[in-house]
Amino acid sequence: MSYKLLNGKELSQTIKGEIKQEVDAMVANGHPRPHLAAVLVGNDGASETYVGHKVKMCDAVGFESSLIRLNEDTSEEELLEKIEQLNQQEDLDGFIVQLPLPKHIDARKVTQAIDYRKDVDGFHPVNVGRMAQNLPSYLPATPYGILELLERNNVETSGKECVVVGRSNIVGSPMSILLARNAKVGNCTVTLCHSRTKDLKYHTSRADILVVALGKPEFITADMVKEGAVVIDVGITRVKDDSKKRGYRLAGDIKFDEVAPKCSFITPVPGGVGPMTVISLLKNTLKASRKEIYT
Repeated sequence: MSYKLLNGKELSQTIKGEIKQEVDAMVANGHPRPHLAAVLVGNDGASETYVGHKVKMCDAVGFESSLIRLNEDTSEEELLEKIEQLNQQEDLDGFIVQLPLPKHIDARKVTQAIDYRKDVDGFHPVNVGRMAQNLPSYLPATPYGILELLERNNVETSGKECVVVGRSNIVGSPMSILLARNAKVGNCTVTLCHSRTKDLKYHTSRADILVVALGKPEFITADMVKEGAVVIDVGITRVKDDSKKRGYRLAGDIKFDEVAPKCSFITPVPGGVGPMTVISLLKNTLKASRKEIYT
């Protein structure tokens, strides 16, 4: 079967241009630029990279951005105080607290401390609850990006069997809710699989749409995938590879070379879901600046 790549890198560039055009028009009409802040606690290398990329993307679309760096030994109380300051900052449309946090800080407390009206990551219980009830809300960035990939590539979802592998609050659980909702990209019959699921292959091999968010490189093989399936690979892991100059390669949760020939659509790794995640964060911030969801 000839498959089509769901190219997040290309689509993110298209949407970036759309956002910039809208921001330019807002500013020309006398409105302030959308303002996004990121809080970075500690010196985690991957987090530094992610946050740096978000700041660059803000610049590219004309957003104002702020990066707030806090030391690794910042106390939970100090972080919560900083969050309250950001909640009260009138010129700030939205902000994120980059995960993971140091072990002495309770991430759930931090998530719940963020004003849901500025929660452009879409993790606050109010936004999650509104999402579950099919009400306007800020959607978690990675699932939101996946919806965009499906919609803009005209992938039919209504009535399809969808299997989501992985039940994290960041990707798997919200993805299962979104695909089951009565919405343009939705109306799927959804099965959510996880570490306690028995006979995973039985479930994945009947999926018309398979979303995998495990963080286990090349875990899903061809015998686990239905012919003609749409496959969304959320995982990205560094795998040792001495043939590469860097000494490693990036691999997804899908064994791409083996699985792709069976698919109608599949995301590459890298260049699939990843670029869409940052774009979705910008889209949420734009909505916040327009008071589109919460006045």
